This record gives sequence, structure tokens and C-alpha cells, in this order.
Amino acid sequence: MESLVKFVQNEFVAKKDFPEFGAGDTITVYYEIREGEKVRTQFFRGVVIQRRGSGSTETFTIRKMSGTIGVERIFPVNLPALQKIEVNKRGKVRRARIFYFRDLTGKKARIKERRH
Repeated sequence: MESLVKFVQNEFVAKKDFPEFGAGDTITVYYEIREGEKVRTQFFRGVVIQRRGSGSTETFTIRKMSGTIGVERIFPVNLPALQKIEVNKRGKVRRARIFYFRDLTGKKARIKERRH
């Protein structure tokens, strides 16, 4: 049964071509917002805190600071409203899920840039 589910996910779920990114990277996500009849594109720029799941259920969490308040948003990778993802900076972190980043403020909240 499990292989049948994986087969359906691989064959019928449309894969989008997004760049490679992981925890610590600063990315910009462009996505569509529908307001009644109108459709507009909005972007969300922040640091990737985690990527979780696999296949069609994979999601990633982005955190940004809006003034003094931290805002986190979870995006499914296969969200039809996602238009594109840009990697702005590659961050050098030592773990796959950087939840400790939530508690850091000011200069401590900086992530070193990874050299390609």
C-alpha cells in the first residue's frame, strides 16, 4: 500500500523546479494571493528555520523580523500558489532545524555566510 501511495505522488503531483536551499539560508518566496476576483503576487523574505517531510508532503518554515516581532510562515513545497523561490544568502549552520534562532536578538541573530 505504501509503495502505491509513493507511486501516485511521484507520477501525478507536479514537481516545481526550485533551487536547493536548507536551514540557515535567507530566501525570498513569491506566492499568489487571491482577494475576491483579483490575484496579486506577494513575497516573504526570511531565514529558513527547517525543512521537513518528503515528497508531496514536504514543507519549509521561514522566519523574518517585522519590526520587533518575529513572524514565521510554513510553506508546502508543492503549494500551487508558489511562483518562485530566490536564494539571497547561503547560511552556515550546524544543524538541520535551527529553533534556537527564535531566542536570538540583535547581533547574535546573525548567521555567517557560507562560501560556495
